[in-house]
Amino acid sequence: MKKIIVLVLLLILLSVWLFVRGDSRSSTNGGNGFNIDVFWYAFSDPFLSTLRNSMEEQLRIAGINNTMHDCENNQALQTQKVQTAIVQGTRLLVVDTVTTASEETVMNITNLAKRANVPIIFFYREVSNAVINSYDKACFVGIDTDEAGHMEGQAIANFLLEDENWTGNRNKYDLNGDNRINYIMLRGGHGNAEALGRTKYSVQEANRHLEGKLQLTPSPANQTSTQYDNDGISNYFLYANSNAAEAANLMRTALSAHSLTTGAIELIIANNDDAALGAIEALNERGFNIGIAGAPYIPVFGIDATELALEAISSGKMTATVKQDIVEMARTIVALAQNVEEGRDVFANISGYNVDGGVKKIRVPYVVDQ
Repeated sequence: MKKIIVLVLLLILLSVWLFVRGDSRSSTNGGNGFNIDVFWYAFSDPFLSTLRNSMEEQLRIAGINNTMHDCENNQALQTQKVQTAIVQGTRLLVVDTVTTASEETVMNITNLAKRANVPIIFFYREVSNAVINSYDKACFVGIDTDEAGHMEGQAIANFLLEDENWTGNRNKYDLNGDNRINYIMLRGGHGNAEALGRTKYSVQEANRHLEGKLQLTPSPANQTSTQYDNDGISNYFLYANSNAAEAANLMRTALSAHSLTTGAIELIIANNDDAALGAIEALNERGFNIGIAGAPYIPVFGIDATELALEAISSGKMTATVKQDIVEMARTIVALAQNVEEGRDVFANISGYNVDGGVKKIRVPYVVDQ
């Protein structure tokens, strides 16, 4: 009977271990015992899939053993996986946090690393300075949360003013001739710093360049909110949550009540490419943005430069996207991992990077694909 009980307990422990590791994949490149664990908020995110492929390739070249974890957009699962990796002897944690709105949750992960004396690199989704400064072996690799918005706004202005006398696209897309371009904003997650910057600064930057010629104004097809600054921009959006299906459904609802030909909707700005592509799906159903010369077209702008977005731009269905330098972000994370592998501080050898003052944060720049 005792043997049976022991066997049952062993089977239960094995089942738990398989559950925790079930959405992970390992890559072994060397025999020096140095291994890192990388925690992705979700494998399903198209942009992060591309980043993950680049990181895996560069880790392979560097000869660093690694395990990639799919946290399935579940914060409890991510925290559990981090705890398991620490118990199993990971030498470095690389974490794209599921929950960014709760500093307490992110601090909890940092404290797990701190108690185990394991360095931790947060990446992509912004974490607070307080979190990074709470542990001398913590750092962050990401982007300037506002830069993408500024660059998207620049791309919008460049497009609308691309003719020498700036009348061609003005006449084409200012459908009611009032010198205003009514836009729909497809917003990302609430509490997400990137979404806030992309929503606000895309319009502000475009209007700065358009001043005296045109002005972007919120379309009546946007929903209104009171939870953000009353600046004439931040409270006007459709909440797509950075999701293509949600953006498509929101656009279908908007198009059922507002015309595409009278000036109610003249341009679409999305916080990310997935939402932009969802909007295009709904536009296609109305015969717009189908990629055929002479077909009706509404300018659509996104952020991330995903493969599908670049294909949509190439085929004439989408206008432009702002590109995060995936290769450089992966290269930066791998360089920091090599610091740890070679016994240096995780944030050593950073002279060539764009580093924030007073906190261990590296910013990777954007570029525009148009």
